[in-house]
Amino acid sequence: MNTPTELGFTMPAEWETHQATWLTWPHNPETWPGKLPQIEKVYVEMVKALSLGEHVHININHNLNPQKIQKLLTDEGVQNFTIHSFPTNDSWIRDYGPTFVKNASELALIHWGFNMWGGKYPPWDLDEKIPSRIAQFLEFKKFSPGMILEGGSIEADGCGTLLTTESCLLNPNRNPHLKKNQIEKILYDNLGVKKILWLKDGIVGDDTDGHIDDLTRFVAPGKVISIIEDHTSDANYIPLRTNIKLLEKMKDAENRSLEIILLPMPKPVINQGVRLPASYANFYIGNKVVLVPTFQDKNDEHALEIIASCFSTRKIIEIPARDLVFGLGACHCLTQQQPDR
Repeated sequence: MNTPTELGFTMPAEWETHQATWLTWPHNPETWPGKLPQIEKVYVEMVKALSLGEHVHININHNLNPQKIQKLLTDEGVQNFTIHSFPTNDSWIRDYGPTFVKNASELALIHWGFNMWGGKYPPWDLDEKIPSRIAQFLEFKKFSPGMILEGGSIEADGCGTLLTTESCLLNPNRNPHLKKNQIEKILYDNLGVKKILWLKDGIVGDDTDGHIDDLTRFVAPGKVISIIEDHTSDANYIPLRTNIKLLEKMKDAENRSLEIILLPMPKPVINQGVRLPASYANFYIGNKVVLVPTFQDKNDEHALEIIASCFSTRKIIEIPARDLVFGLGACHCLTQQQPDR
């Protein structure tokens, strides 16, 4: 059987036109203890902003009332959405959802394996089925490479370059039977990319073992935005500067040196003595908006300005993420783009 790459499929960049965005409505009280009502309000903000430029598909669990969710949204004037009774274990659709790819004539999706970031929070049986449910609903061709991979661990520029981290993809809790070159081949075969750029470690508090979407994001071909920590005593100081030094030496699939825009970190967000993965890099690029997490921090405004400078044709929407990040993720982790045909 031909691979997606052999069939001309490639993974588009996130800023390319979407047909829709997929989300999963929050429902797991263990993810946001005592905070689900606040998280629902944040979701309404996200869906409202995104729906101005694209359709929004929302998965809900059987124990949720679809009429209640519909009313929450329509009371805010939201119309451009569809609710699906697709049950999940949690809301992090970026990681368990499909990776959409396209060629000259059609869209398809990749159904990666999912094991809840190395088996950390069982069960994940419902999450793992979501790509198949979406493929069936959309009547899309589905490819299953047989490798564990989360969507938040890869970042594409749409021109043949993929960014990822060694700390995540080479972690033995994902694919212990695969070596680095074997993992690369699977990525090449399924995403239509020509060059893979490897960074090292993720940020402190990231239970995904270092997803790229909390670190470094493509904002245009040959151009990345990457987080930096200025406080030498902070645990993120050395790992983030190591990643910047690597980026400075890298060239993309078009043999371009990368233009690097530095993005500050907020001060540490702590819950019960544990540092949470608060990062402005966990933004999501919609058709007309960019959802940017903020943390009631002095660097919020500066981060918003930096991200706005990269997306002059899109409105920057500030998403209060101090509650969101208690679940160990933010805007990008909660969304998955479906490209336009």
